Amino acid sequence: MKTILVAEDRDVSRELIRTILEHLGYAVVEARDGLEALGSVRSNPPDLVLLDIQMPKMNGYDVMTELRSEERFERLPIVALTASAMAGDRERAISRGFTSYLTKPVTIATMQAELNRWLP
Repeated sequence: MKTILVAEDRDVSRELIRTILEHLGYAVVEARDGLEALGSVRSNPPDLVLLDIQMPKMNGYDVMTELRSEERFERLPIVALTASAMAGDRERAISRGFTSYLTKPVTIATMQAELNRWLP
């Protein structure tokens, strides 16, 4: 079973994403802030990370930059999951190292398609 880390500071959003992922057959690990996400990935690397950009203690860009600086995480799929959908946000996230970019609210079909893309 593939494991996905959901790094999201909002309890309701994290719970909804966890429910969707478990329904799709994934094991889920949760982080409530950027520092918790970074520690979780380093101590028990998941198969994919869904990383909110706006989080306390350390934002998603900083978490992703830290992870990408470590050779063992260069190819880890890290998907930005954000409510920010302004022009250029997707391109900025990809150019800074995110594997992909999803905007909230995310549908089950969109989530499943994205996961199928990165977790064969």
